[in-house]
Amino acid sequence: MNQPTPAIVAQNAVRRLPRIALLLLCAAYLLPGLVGRGPWKSADITAFGYMAELARSTEGIARWFDPMLLGLRPETPALIPYWIGALAIKIAPSWLNPDLAVRIVFAFLLWGTFTATWYAVYYLARTARAQPVAFAFGGEARPTDYARAIADGGLLALIACLGLAQLGHETTPALAQLFFASHLFYGVAALPYRRAGPVTALVVGTLGITLSGAPTVGLALAIGSALYIAYERRLAARAQADALYDEDSGPGYTRGALLTTVGVTVLAAVLVFGLKLPQWKITMTGGSLLVDVRSQAKLLLWFTWPVWPLALWTLWRWRRQLTARHVALPFWFALVPLAATWSTDFSDRSLLLALPAFATLAAFALPTFRRSASALIDWFNVLFFSGLAVLGWVYWIAMQTGAPPKPAASVARLVPGFVPEFSPIAVVLAAAATLAWCWLVRWRTGRHRAALWKTLVLPAGGTALCWMLLMTLWLPPIDYARSYVPQVNAVVERVGKQPGCIAELALSRAHIAALRHHGQLDMKPLLLDNSCTWLLASPETIERLHTIIPFDQWRFAGTLRRPSSPADDLLLYQKIAP
Repeated sequence: MNQPTPAIVAQNAVRRLPRIALLLLCAAYLLPGLVGRGPWKSADITAFGYMAELARSTEGIARWFDPMLLGLRPETPALIPYWIGALAIKIAPSWLNPDLAVRIVFAFLLWGTFTATWYAVYYLARTARAQPVAFAFGGEARPTDYARAIADGGLLALIACLGLAQLGHETTPALAQLFFASHLFYGVAALPYRRAGPVTALVVGTLGITLSGAPTVGLALAIGSALYIAYERRLAARAQADALYDEDSGPGYTRGALLTTVGVTVLAAVLVFGLKLPQWKITMTGGSLLVDVRSQAKLLLWFTWPVWPLALWTLWRWRRQLTARHVALPFWFALVPLAATWSTDFSDRSLLLALPAFATLAAFALPTFRRSASALIDWFNVLFFSGLAVLGWVYWIAMQTGAPPKPAASVARLVPGFVPEFSPIAVVLAAAATLAWCWLVRWRTGRHRAALWKTLVLPAGGTALCWMLLMTLWLPPIDYARSYVPQVNAVVERVGKQPGCIAELALSRAHIAALRHHGQLDMKPLLLDNSCTWLLASPETIERLHTIIPFDQWRFAGTLRRPSSPADDLLLYQKIAP
């Protein structure tokens, strides 16, 4: 019944990746950027603004089902991510900054994503059709050891994805969607082997992603999973009826698993339509189709690097088993977010949900590689990430000392007005990460026993190194460039620390959230309250501003600009005393 497998793996190639090393790598990826910064523009500060509003709300439970920020509903129709952040703010001690409390909780969501992805890959690798070729005289990898090595490779592939670095460290609904999508993936993958854990993950994942701003994606993933379970059960029943059933084929989906998946899908659909959540927002641009395809292709290439070449290789090498569980399920969980990426405005945040599936497909490429291909990947990663690390150190030294002059001028041009600061702790951490990378390169290029996951060690370690350097050496200029704090401080200097209320006209959600959080300013919509002494307006309204506010009552007080982005200007007006 089983078709030939392209995986040829000996037992000595599935040695376990030391757990302490894997945990340290995950910690080195999760912790940098947790402290020493505020919410960034613009989705990060916007989401935090809604969380803070819910935490301050005194309107009862009804407001929690309809989050508002100065009368504006969120662009992402999510509930659970804002609940998580608001509860984190409420239970956090008074000495802990609210934004840090939210980041800590969302870091646990990313950790949960790592855990769910590892176990999903593990149980998919346990299936009979994913196992390597049995040798004539024995010595092939044992199923459990093989599955563990593939799962280690899947987690390393997920950490190596470039697109996960920034979005995985923000406090936005996208990270909550990733958490729930990975648990839905794990639940479907592990259902043939376990009951309580996978069923819980299936329920939490399906309902969670539905209430986290991706209802259609969640329903599509759940429906596709139910259809695949029904398809696999039909194949097993037909093989059993034809006396071709192989008892060594491993556990399959039971009728209870199918009913559970269908029931959860129906419940999620009831929630979607009962709460009137927005459905698939197809917003294809009206520009050239070629330009559209080119931009989406660029996003796909860099966002999923370096796993997309490995995923394509898996689809080619396992092409005779495209309907097998370990290929079909991750392919579907990658295909649905890809469709959302190409048909909605939230391209990168939709593509984020496909990363666990891409990492799974990449992991199953490992047992099909030849030694020459692995060596080529290793040397490319050594040169690529070592070069990035050298550039990071050179430009940081130039920023601190002014030499070499060209890199120093480039940094000054990118973050005008920024004054460099020397942090001994940041330098020590960055130096430790660089030394760890040098040791990893030496270990990987030295002579040691073959390990199935070895090909993905350098990509994951290099990505963690670059993120560590960015969040230590480069955190102050990055925070300066991506934060609204300089602009908010400029507003506070103009209007004073206790200006009463400030009217706003057509400000973005990000600006409103930043003014309320960083400046502790009492913002009021101009069209609802005209009693404020000061007015902040968006330059986009300048052409029709005279029809909205009487200029004999307001005096222009200046333009307040974010140093790194002229597109975020604010116009300040002061009411003229009668």
